[in-house]
Amino acid sequence: MIHFTKIVAALLILLAVALGGYAAWLSRRPPVAVQQPIAAAAAKPAEVLYPVVVTRHPVAAGLPLAADALRVAQLPVNPADALHDVASAVGRVPLANLGEGTPVMETQLATGLALRLGEGERAVAVKADEVMGVGNRLHPGDFVDVFLLLKTDNREIERSQARLLLSRLRVLAYGALPIDNATPPPEGGAQATRSAPTGRVEAARTAVLAVPVADVAQLALGDSQGHLLLALRHPEDMALPQPDLFAALPGAIQPVGGKAGAPQRVAMTPIDRAEAGLAMEDLARGGTAATTKNGSTAMAIAASMARMPSAAPRRGAAPPRGTEVEMIRGDKRETLSY
Repeated sequence: MIHFTKIVAALLILLAVALGGYAAWLSRRPPVAVQQPIAAAAAKPAEVLYPVVVTRHPVAAGLPLAADALRVAQLPVNPADALHDVASAVGRVPLANLGEGTPVMETQLATGLALRLGEGERAVAVKADEVMGVGNRLHPGDFVDVFLLLKTDNREIERSQARLLLSRLRVLAYGALPIDNATPPPEGGAQATRSAPTGRVEAARTAVLAVPVADVAQLALGDSQGHLLLALRHPEDMALPQPDLFAALPGAIQPVGGKAGAPQRVAMTPIDRAEAGLAMEDLARGGTAATTKNGSTAMAIAASMARMPSAAPRRGAAPPRGTEVEMIRGDKRETLSY
């Protein structure tokens, strides 16, 4: 038993010596396994970049963005309303001046009905009701003909009349529904907007039309002095009135050096005709009235003399029988019969 104990003690001593030698050997080795995790933890994380459209050079407000004025830059920030490709920004119009390298964002670009207008068009609102709006069946994107109804007032309007005023105008908005959110109205129901607090249904009271700038004056006079009626037409119906069938209406004001009733020496552009305006009397009579310097109005002599024989009467002779000439001075009207 004593010999067995001595043998176990000797083995334990040898094991302790071996472990001590192994520990000494480990202490002399370089700490490679420990340095690698420390170096990995000290390395910086890779920076995340986002593609954002920015300007190459300063851009003025109100001018469409061109492709050569934009580029895509890699930025460390990604704004919520930023544009990410050049194609989505080309043609858009900035609301403010943009400096070089400025990110292009949706909030900086024009939106709304203005972008739905074609060249030379203006958005004009007119009064609307259930009858005028085709029983409230109109919705944005439709095409309509505008008819004008005038009642006689024995002054500017001699006879009650109804006629086509403007043809194939595009509806931009009807009531509170714009063309951006155009959806057909429910079958059998009126196009209306619902008030959130009360739930009350409000019928549309305005219609916004895309009108050529030269025709805005006609629509404005018709809406203020008469009654407009919108006639819905099929979108594929391209029929338009003959442009040269009736004489052009004269402007309410004349160019410098021009005379009332005289032909224009320089062809006016649509914006020039809009500036010249339109008188209600000319709109009602089709341009047969001419205004004199003292403000009195006379029927155009050519319109009345057109019914006379072509041969000129002898000096001192009475005009041919059956001829009538109507003279208007202010609010007084006089008809001379021969």
